[in-house]
Amino acid sequence: MLRRMTTLTAQTRGSRPYDPADLSSTAFWSQTAVEREVVFAELRRDRPVSWHRPVENGLFEDPNDQGFWAVTRHADLVEVTKRPGDFLSGEGIVFESMPQELLDTAQGFIAMDAPRHTQVRRLLSSAFTPRQMARTADRIEANAKRIVDDIARTGEVDFVEHVSKLVPMHNICDMVGIPQEHRLTVAHEAQFAGGWRDEDLMQGAEPLGRLMETSATMRRIALELVEARRAEPQDDLMTALVQAEVDGERLTDDEIVSFFGLLMVAGNDTTRQSTSHGMKALVENPEQRAWLLEDLDGRMPGAVEEIVRWASPIMTFRRTAARDCELGGQTITAGDKVIMFYASANWDTDVFEHPERFDLSRSPNPHVSFGGGGIHHCLGNQLARRQLSAVFRQLLTRLPDLELVGPPVLSSSNFFHGVNKMPVRFTPEA
Repeated sequence: MLRRMTTLTAQTRGSRPYDPADLSSTAFWSQTAVEREVVFAELRRDRPVSWHRPVENGLFEDPNDQGFWAVTRHADLVEVTKRPGDFLSGEGIVFESMPQELLDTAQGFIAMDAPRHTQVRRLLSSAFTPRQMARTADRIEANAKRIVDDIARTGEVDFVEHVSKLVPMHNICDMVGIPQEHRLTVAHEAQFAGGWRDEDLMQGAEPLGRLMETSATMRRIALELVEARRAEPQDDLMTALVQAEVDGERLTDDEIVSFFGLLMVAGNDTTRQSTSHGMKALVENPEQRAWLLEDLDGRMPGAVEEIVRWASPIMTFRRTAARDCELGGQTITAGDKVIMFYASANWDTDVFEHPERFDLSRSPNPHVSFGGGGIHHCLGNQLARRQLSAVFRQLLTRLPDLELVGPPVLSSSNFFHGVNKMPVRFTPEA
């Protein structure tokens, strides 16, 4: 384990000068994406792999935390994802050092390394198949229609509350097989895993205690479902997970619970944020909205790719160096935190022409919003694409004059690119 550094390694880190750019403060993460991009652009150009002071924490103080390497360039980020032997996930995937019990329950198999990660992903993939996803297609379309049905005659709503957060909640709960009495609970609890820094969400709650409460609630519901599906199998993903078997091996209850938590958190928040940022961008770029409507079915797949690039719903992911190695001309020391900045890589001018433009016709579009490849590439990426296509098709055809009512309220997370509130108005359907 790398969790305990040697004195020599700590001294080595302590002797490095910190980069003058600020990526560590709460103030930096309270800025807009455009404001943060000024710093990212400088780093990509001049210091694409740079050493920074520890991030302002407030969750779990680690006296051994000396800082982190910031990976801001697209090519370097992709390289990190494709070197899992050098850059490990098992020490955690967020900036902050966390108690082991939270790592085990809240981050799931994305915070595992080979060989166990390989085994668990094979088991999950046997349940999370294209066939399983295809079976959800009709439900996804029906849920998108239901969500817009419920707001179409109102004329004005909070888009996040009445659209964005409901899209993944209904679809993932349908797919997993979560009963109605638990759906609002899991959607509510899922917010805290990535939003414990957000004062608007936390309402004064102590972060570590609130995260532990979320973990306990998710575990209780997941185990209840596991027991129910073993007793009476259903046509849903939870049954598939309980029954999944590869080479005589099955998932343990703890692994199913962990994946359940990951799916509720990552599956809810990523699609939720992409829906909000995508709608905002379409409102602010009416020529793009008009272009898309000229051939909605034909242009929607490419438009979804640009929406998730633009949104970059997960802004950062952490790895930990397994050994002394080199990256982007820098010497990385075993045990160093290495943070990949997806929000920066998705605006890399070496890869994207005019990345500051929201361009639904962008092609090619090698964004890293689902990861940069490698063993941790997002298992649910096709599910996310289906959901976004379905909801935007409903919104654009039925509420064509939808507009913002003032600026949205953004979160201050360094993980999810969150939108907390976004009032909108439109001409009600007759």
